[in-house]
Amino acid sequence: MWIDEAKIHVASGRGGNGLISFHRTRSNPRGTPDGGNGGRGGDVILHATRSVATLARFQTQVHFRAGHGGHGGPNCRQGKDGTDLVIHVPVGTIVREAGTGEVLADLVRDGAEVRIAHGGRGGRGNKAFATSARQAPRIREFGEPGEERWLQLELRALADVGIVGFPNVGKSSLLARVSRKRVKVAPYPFTTLSPNLGLVEVGDGSSLVMADLPGLIEGAHHGKGLGDRFLRHATRARVLLHLVDLAGVEGRDPLADHRLLRRELEAWPELRDKPEVVAGNKADLLSPERIAAEVERFRKEGIELHPISAVTGRGVRELLFLVWDRLRAAPSLVPEAEAPPTRVWRLTPDEAPFTVAEEGGELVVRGPAVERLARRLDLSTEDAQQYFYHRLERLGVIAALKRRGLKPGATVRIGENAFELAG
Repeated sequence: MWIDEAKIHVASGRGGNGLISFHRTRSNPRGTPDGGNGGRGGDVILHATRSVATLARFQTQVHFRAGHGGHGGPNCRQGKDGTDLVIHVPVGTIVREAGTGEVLADLVRDGAEVRIAHGGRGGRGNKAFATSARQAPRIREFGEPGEERWLQLELRALADVGIVGFPNVGKSSLLARVSRKRVKVAPYPFTTLSPNLGLVEVGDGSSLVMADLPGLIEGAHHGKGLGDRFLRHATRARVLLHLVDLAGVEGRDPLADHRLLRRELEAWPELRDKPEVVAGNKADLLSPERIAAEVERFRKEGIELHPISAVTGRGVRELLFLVWDRLRAAPSLVPEAEAPPTRVWRLTPDEAPFTVAEEGGELVVRGPAVERLARRLDLSTEDAQQYFYHRLERLGVIAALKRRGLKPGATVRIGENAFELAG
């Protein structure tokens, strides 16, 4: 089964906790701080590879988690970093934030990677807090939690040329004729239910990838007959090969079919201006006079029609050379490598580092730096509480609280934690 959509949950690893430890000797009974730092949590990485063809794996496995960081040890030993988790996805996978639909990555190259969830930082041990004025600190930090998110994976077939057309016009037969791809061919509509890709040799060592896309019908862009999913794959093709049934075997008019399918393609902005080559299949069933009449009828509409027969091979070689010429003139869909980002230093912050508000009789402090400080510190020791208070003073939080009327014994909430600070 060819699966082209999946929803997964990824979670990076939590950072390890720092340690409070002292190295004691006979000559130094009080000990020297030697608590090590915790290791960082593992990241979650999506890696595009051609060895994976579909998203079928994610139908049975939905949750993915990287390794947690190890806790710090005595003798300044740092905890082991968590193991990164690499998830292999097919080339051509678009990664979206499941809740908002925002595109996070477009993995169009073999070997392309995106670090989709960063592991939490490890907490510092008491050795990191030792100073000349604080020689035996009982202070440590907890490791930061990892990131968690739901992702929507969407696979779009990556091909140079996409064959589009109504059901049963001979798309699969044409792909089988020009490539070594063996696809199911049958005399009934919707034989092809998923894109088939084949490598086509044009000559002089040149080759292209051609995709036989499932048949489209009227109302495809609204999802009729799963047409919206099939059209999505056509957006990856650089050139569209529009195939019509020139003989009208099923009683349809080839020119009317072309007009109708063009309306479906133009309903998608990504397909509206793609280069197109129009070919009329099953020319072996018509007389030369009838073929000439059909070519003239298309020409009057401003359309260059190329009669072919996928069964006998008539006109197929000439069609491939024409498609190759259009392909060389078409712009590449694979973006060039981006330049490394430039770091910009801002002398003045864009917004206040924290805010103080009164809610329900409590003073509430909000701000990333302040909340992170309160979340990471292990406040079970007196040293840590004093350190926390001095840090709040340096950040200007205590002064701001006093301006808002902080009284002794009042409760102050920072993030999810409540504290009783001296006024």
